[in-house]
Amino acid sequence: MKTNGARFLESLGIPFELREYEVDPDDLAATTVAQKIGMPAGQVFKTLLTTGGHGACVFAVIPGNAELDFKKLARAAGLRKAEMVPLKDVQPLTGYIRGGVTIFGARKSFPVFLDETAILYDHISVSAGSRGTQLILTPDDYLRAAAALDAPVETADLTKSAAPHQERPSC
Repeated sequence: MKTNGARFLESLGIPFELREYEVDPDDLAATTVAQKIGMPAGQVFKTLLTTGGHGACVFAVIPGNAELDFKKLARAAGLRKAEMVPLKDVQPLTGYIRGGVTIFGARKSFPVFLDETAILYDHISVSAGSRGTQLILTPDDYLRAAAALDAPVETADLTKSAAPHQERPSC
């Protein structure tokens, strides 16, 4: 299925693979998508629309098995704070519904912050702009396409650190 995201990448001559999967509307988790498309969850990136208030929105693109650290995002974006855009506002702002949000072909171009772990992989997966379809491309091509959106693009540490490993007391 050809999506706006795929059309955008084609217009730039950027190579990609479209990978489709069956959607369960009750489970849109990126970790589930990863299982369905046969990729590790750390390589399947979810695109979150966030706000710093006063109409300032930014995309945070993070691994599917991670949680966004709002303080790190705010620091990277130069905002006082960051929080999720209310779900009811996501489609009017992007043109996409939850589970299908992508930076490519969105109604408006917002600054993009890609978690720095993306560059560790040969390929990453992001939503193609509709539930059930993912784009597989190199991190460099993702950043090159993002830069064509006429909005700032940066990589940054955006995720919460895992809890420190605690040793079990010996008996």
